[in-house]
Amino acid sequence: MRKAILLLPLFAMAPVNAAEITSRITDSVQLSVDGAAVTSQRVGSTYSVSGTNVTVTTLGGLSGGSATTAPTISAGSYSQYTDGAAFTFSESATIGDTPVTSQTSLDSNGRFATPNLYSDTTTYTGGYTGSLAGTISTSGAPTVTAGGAGTSATGQRTIELSVFQ
Repeated sequence: MRKAILLLPLFAMAPVNAAEITSRITDSVQLSVDGAAVTSQRVGSTYSVSGTNVTVTTLGGLSGGSATTAPTISAGSYSQYTDGAAFTFSESATIGDTPVTSQTSLDSNGRFATPNLYSDTTTYTGGYTGSLAGTISTSGAPTVTAGGAGTSATGQRTIELSVFQ
């Protein structure tokens, strides 16, 4: 009698429902081409002079310069203050980059044909599509074809099966 009571809960279980099973297949192809970019940092203009036992006749320096032109440098005129005595002298100048207000347009391959460059510049060459291509067949198999420099292609098939209880 006890054995019959233990088997009773097995017959009371609900049957598996097909609505609780989910199947999902996702096919994708991703193609990308790197863009062109230029980053530049201008170097500014500087002038300095220093010394001991030096007479200044005309002080040198920077003059001019605007939003579209670099300044010009003028040398100074200096002489030793006391003949035969020890002296130190230093004069230095840096003419900075001429400001540029616009960048050149991209050429037909998506690259800067003649970029404006300053003293500190990093240039990223844009990719070229070349033969870059991607397809998904009727069976769902992705196919990718390599492109030119600066390109990438990824084909992917994802299959997911979920069973809920």
